[in-house]
Amino acid sequence: MLKIYRLPAVLALSVLVVASAMAQAPHSFPFRATNYDVEVFLHPEDQTIQAQATVDFIADQVAKTVLVELHPDLHVTSVKMAGQPVTFARDNNSPLLLTVALPSTATPGKQITLTFDYSGPVSSEEDSPTKGIRFASVEKTAAYLLLPARWFPLTNYPSNRYTGKFHLIVPNTFAVAGTGEADPPTMQPGIGIGAPGQASYVFHCDKPGPNGSFVAGNLQLTPAPAEGYQFSFYTPPSQTATVASYAGSLAQIMSYFADTFGPLSGSQGGPPSLTVVQMPDGSLPGYSAPGLLLISARQWTSRANDRMLSQLAAGQWWGDRVLPATAADVWITDGLSRYAEAMYAEQSGGVAALNKALEDFAVGALMFEDANTISEADRIGAYSDPYRSIVADKGAMVFHMLRAELGDDAFTSLLKDFYKQHEGKTATIDSFERLTATKAPPAKAGEPPLNLVSFFSQWLNSTGVPEFTLQYIVYRTPKGFQVIGTIHQELDTFRMPVEVKVETEGNPEFKKILVTGTTSQFKLETFGRPKPNGITIDPNNNLLKSSPRLRVHATISRGEALATLGKYYEAVQEYQRALDVQPTNSLAHFRMGEAMFYQKNYQAAANAFRAALGGDLDPKWVEVWGHIYMGKIYDVLGQRERAVNEYNLAQHSKDDTAGAQSEAARYMQKPYNGDNSSPPATATASGNPAQVPAAATADSASDKQPTLKKRTDSN
Repeated sequence: MLKIYRLPAVLALSVLVVASAMAQAPHSFPFRATNYDVEVFLHPEDQTIQAQATVDFIADQVAKTVLVELHPDLHVTSVKMAGQPVTFARDNNSPLLLTVALPSTATPGKQITLTFDYSGPVSSEEDSPTKGIRFASVEKTAAYLLLPARWFPLTNYPSNRYTGKFHLIVPNTFAVAGTGEADPPTMQPGIGIGAPGQASYVFHCDKPGPNGSFVAGNLQLTPAPAEGYQFSFYTPPSQTATVASYAGSLAQIMSYFADTFGPLSGSQGGPPSLTVVQMPDGSLPGYSAPGLLLISARQWTSRANDRMLSQLAAGQWWGDRVLPATAADVWITDGLSRYAEAMYAEQSGGVAALNKALEDFAVGALMFEDANTISEADRIGAYSDPYRSIVADKGAMVFHMLRAELGDDAFTSLLKDFYKQHEGKTATIDSFERLTATKAPPAKAGEPPLNLVSFFSQWLNSTGVPEFTLQYIVYRTPKGFQVIGTIHQELDTFRMPVEVKVETEGNPEFKKILVTGTTSQFKLETFGRPKPNGITIDPNNNLLKSSPRLRVHATISRGEALATLGKYYEAVQEYQRALDVQPTNSLAHFRMGEAMFYQKNYQAAANAFRAALGGDLDPKWVEVWGHIYMGKIYDVLGQRERAVNEYNLAQHSKDDTAGAQSEAARYMQKPYNGDNSSPPATATASGNPAQVPAAATADSASDKQPTLKKRTDSN
């Protein structure tokens, strides 16, 4: 048993600095962890943990040192081998790394066991493995420990698989849920009158995988079998009524992915079980681990968010059963999980839902697309805004473009075969490219052939997104009409077939043009007369491309991400850049008003909200929430009559986005008192929750309420 003792108790959004070197610098691990026995005490009163981890390693190369990653704020008091202390030290250049010196050199295949004793805080965003992202938190009422926090010693993250036993000791007011099969908890009363007791939870992870993520707090278990699946939901008692909606949606999502990708390992005799947990609010809106889906409390709505749920569920295939071989290969897991969200949106909501998801991806991709390439994801802090922009959003669009090039049948066959080949293993981008080459269809008559080398070079190994302009002249011919023109874009090495739609006096006609370099000439023959301005590039949105409108939305998204970190001054600068391009953009005005509101600059906030109400009103919810904010401002300034008028206008709009009507009615009855501690959930210009980094998944901005979460913590 571990002896108990106590210790004394942001992400900068810039296209120039996108990486957390501490988190993502590539390292060579001479030893690989294969099994863990971890015992951890959670101390909510001083927000620390105290742990002992006994780790089995196997040598992959000749070595005399063991290298592991452990959260920089955790203080290691001892490392022992066979009961004897060994020398260890933090890496001065990378505090995440811990080096252990062995008494003798090990050869490949040699197995050793080390025991680490350590303690300290893990909640800091500043010292997180990815700066600005909170992967772990220990608070007085709840806690979570996610694998990326490196709260126990890791090797080869994110590609390693291992078994283990995790023993968590928490206050007896907490329940714990996480990866693995759980024993019934044991309770121990406190010593002395009124002293708090403890609860002991043990989780057995007998299947090798990226195990070791847990949530603790006031959670109630609700079993929810649905369509043959066995789901276990852990929510606060007040949220149990929402479980049925989530279980029904999740069962349909899991069935669709099983048909599309292939069944999860071990589910041939029946569908797999899955645990779904509401976790405390933090930097992540959700997280997927083996057999486990975690959803932030602020994203847990009365009706299941299918977009978020489908992305997390896809992580059971791409991110659990198939792991990236290195941190540079995460496109095949995180990018594909993000695109799976769009695939299910199309399945459940049709082409319109697919197109909405694709537009959200495009806006997210344009936020940081020039900062790095997808194939160099190991240089970007995992789960940071740039990571989500490049790996998840741009990555999802690359999968969609590949689908358009291959065709639906070949693309589905590719995913099934890739999953079958790599299930339970790791995979590389190179292996995906090789398999894709076997699925390439023959060239169609009159269309340019598919060049996968050029495709992957452009989208995985290069930066930049094309923005097309078109010039053309129409001539009459004996057989119809001829269109001669030029397509321009700025990427010198670009090469890709681009579809164009020609609106004619008869039926529309579709043609493919091979665009190569910055200027490509084309000649099209049509039967019907083309209409004036009737030629559209990429009419079905199969291509990641830029436009002034999308650039404006991407700029707003960067501002939203800054504002969620409390960087209101920098956020306002981004909103102003958007307004310089599009002065009537209501969303930019609204976000600026919101930032001013939280800075208590009420006059400037009122001016911005008035400008939003007088703008393009896109999205529509700007109107109702603009009036609500105006009412709050007047209430704070003691102008109750004017405040009531604004709440009346909000009610007359009939828009109930994210509970706007109940919010207006609430302040009609009782004046707003300036409390901003618990605003409702929000959405960003890219369709993502505004209080979380931009590539997190959610429904579109037109469907979600617009309020930012005010930052009150000191990190």
